[in-house]
Amino acid sequence: SLGQTKTPRGVGVRRQVQARQAAPNRDMLLFPGFANSFHVVATPRGALRVAPVTMVTRADVLVIQNKGGGHGEIGFHLAQHLVSRGDAVTILHEGDGPNPKEAHRAYGELPSDVKVIWGGDLSEAAACLAKLEGASFSAVVDNWSKSPEAIAPYATAAKAWGVSNYAYVSSAGMYTPDKGDYGAVGEECAVKSSGQRQAEEKIAEMGLPFSYFRPQYIYGPAQGKSYLAFFFDRITRGRPVPVPNGGDQLVTMTHAADNAAMVAAAVGNEAAVGEAFNCATPSLVTYDDLVRLCAGAAGKECEIAHYDPAGFDKPDGFKYKFPFRDTPFYVSADKASRLLGFSPAHSIADDISWYYSEQYVAKGGLDKELDFAEDDVVLGRVPA
Repeated sequence: SLGQTKTPRGVGVRRQVQARQAAPNRDMLLFPGFANSFHVVATPRGALRVAPVTMVTRADVLVIQNKGGGHGEIGFHLAQHLVSRGDAVTILHEGDGPNPKEAHRAYGELPSDVKVIWGGDLSEAAACLAKLEGASFSAVVDNWSKSPEAIAPYATAAKAWGVSNYAYVSSAGMYTPDKGDYGAVGEECAVKSSGQRQAEEKIAEMGLPFSYFRPQYIYGPAQGKSYLAFFFDRITRGRPVPVPNGGDQLVTMTHAADNAAMVAAAVGNEAAVGEAFNCATPSLVTYDDLVRLCAGAAGKECEIAHYDPAGFDKPDGFKYKFPFRDTPFYVSADKASRLLGFSPAHSIADDISWYYSEQYVAKGGLDKELDFAEDDVVLGRVPA
């Protein structure tokens, strides 16, 4: 069935209720360092600005970084966080050097004392580890591996170095909640045996002091994929925005700097060892309210058109894809708040105007030629 509602430029954003310390001012970022000390770093909405902090204990951190995908921006922000508190950072980066992607160009903005080694094909682990020229590290953050075979040689090296932490960035996509269970997903939820899950199991079997970080939907100034372009494309062109089912499904969108802050909080932190963490913001928003946020940022009215995802026939070659799942799927960040002192500095509600101007308009979103014929199929306005 299809329901249509005209909506004014209003918005409502929900937050998970959780027992945690009061969040700092949204323009400040709080993360723990060593010796139970805390460091505050001022941040504007769209990007992270880091001030140097003198630390009693200095960690030598190796960040193994992928060349793109949803995690592509985390390594950049992570390096900023770690250097700001006095850690030494080396990034072993997939690929042969900066390319046109945003996350790669951003590395030129890192402090000069961050060492970036372009490793080429990181699956050639022996050759990549040789590029470290015999250096050893006290902690590793792996934001590249996606299988047990990929992670094993780097984990072996980390074990030889005697690292205090091996933080592995995997994915919340491995969760398999019970059918009809649409509440916040905790780390204890059942998971499928994906390559990333098998990589998690591998470093546990090897006896590494592991922590797993499972992100969901990420955005930021150097993002690759834009989850909100789907909404802006339609709003700015006076089109109805198709939203599956009732539109009250909750979702989290986390700024990459907040993902990085959580991971940084685990480095040198014994409380993180042996734990899995949902790497996401506690801020929740419904699909319908996300559409309204986008409309407000664009200065437009919006028409939300609800549809039944199973209520139409898909013709051959059908490519329409809503940016999120049809049913609610969001994680709880309570554990990271409790064990790591994590509190996000950003929310999509606060960042939406920046997102529209810098991530949509500035990148040519208004100039794209788009065909919405498949929307009409979804909404039942033309025969399939």
